[in-house]
Amino acid sequence: MNILEIIDKKKNKQELAKEEIEFFISAYVKEEIADYQAAALVMAIFLNGMTKEETTNLTIAMANSGEILDLSKLNKTIVDKHSTGGVGDKVSICLLPLVASLGVPVAKMSGRGLGFTGGTVDKMQSIPGYKTDIDIHNFIENVENIGISMISQTLNLAPADKKLYALRDSISCVESIPLIASSIMSKKIASGAEKIVLDVTVGNGAFMKNIEDAKMLANEMIEIGKLANRETVCILTNMDEPLGYMVGNNLEVIEAIQFLKGSMPEDLKQVVLELGSYMIKLAGLGNNLEENKLRMLEKINSGGAFNKFVEMVKNQDGDISYLIDTNKFDKAQYIEEVISTKDGYVQEINAENIGKIACGLGAGRIRKEDIIDYSVGLKLCKKVSEKVTKGETLGIVYANDMKKLEIAKKQLLDTVVICDKEVQRFPTIFGICK
Repeated sequence: MNILEIIDKKKNKQELAKEEIEFFISAYVKEEIADYQAAALVMAIFLNGMTKEETTNLTIAMANSGEILDLSKLNKTIVDKHSTGGVGDKVSICLLPLVASLGVPVAKMSGRGLGFTGGTVDKMQSIPGYKTDIDIHNFIENVENIGISMISQTLNLAPADKKLYALRDSISCVESIPLIASSIMSKKIASGAEKIVLDVTVGNGAFMKNIEDAKMLANEMIEIGKLANRETVCILTNMDEPLGYMVGNNLEVIEAIQFLKGSMPEDLKQVVLELGSYMIKLAGLGNNLEENKLRMLEKINSGGAFNKFVEMVKNQDGDISYLIDTNKFDKAQYIEEVISTKDGYVQEINAENIGKIACGLGAGRIRKEDIIDYSVGLKLCKKVSEKVTKGETLGIVYANDMKKLEIAKKQLLDTVVICDKEVQRFPTIFGICK
């Protein structure tokens, strides 16, 4: 088999055979194929697309390029949850202890943040002592013993995806639905998931900027799931404005703790309940989605969801006194309000801009090696469509550098767009694809 023949075939819009895709992935991971040759094939795929069979074969080949997590020892249906990324997205921290308290086994490997989107691992590491880097034996044992474990990716999962993603980024071939779908699904399959619930975010703070593209991506991933024997449900959610009110690592953990104690921002509540109801259904623990939502609310009201979170944090050496009293979390040196200069209604709070402001304060990474400042970030005090009066607080900036504080305050004032007329708010849940 010859890489030049494979490139030529895809260049001429022909379908690649399963064996050709497997050859390419295997040889590229072994560095037997040069980056410039891989780049030529990726560009041909970007321009000419892939069939559903090709995309599925690419997904499976990437999943099999490294280690595969075997969770069969648990003897339970494993349902994994994944988000395509967003700003203020603390859904996993709210959702996973909640569904675990209802008997859904949670074996969650999460990533770190890069750019304007935050990472669940960084947020969990803002809890003093909490270990995200534990070995697979202990990870599975945790799920066996208490029903939940949330860790960083410790296995060498889908190394082909890492190489291909970096290459796509460097040659401006990121926005290809077959390549995005295979990237996401290869990691989910490699992480041992039998069934998958995907939060496909839509809007300016998401990878998919419009509903049409989001639906195409969702349907592509569902088809991969069918062909790979992994039942997959996609929830399309709004990411035009940040989710909840807090953006920043320990700030989002505090908001998640408040959520699990019953103080739930409406948009965050809708996303958590929708995703959770499907996780419970796919786990075989309840077919009625509305009943599942009521059961989740009961677990929050009874304290069961928060207690499960405490149990998980304690089990992974986190200091649970911070969960009991969130005032113990490190506070930023400078905490200042941003005040509205006029009356009106909030027309827009661009989620991507908010993510970039938080990143500029030190809450995110521009490069992988950047060090995160857990205490900095933003609190938004308004949502789109809400009324604002002059002199009212639009948001609060948490900073550890005076210069960064002043920049962030100005950027936040510019980002919260206020108009004279009433504004209609878009729904939080755009739809379900399954």
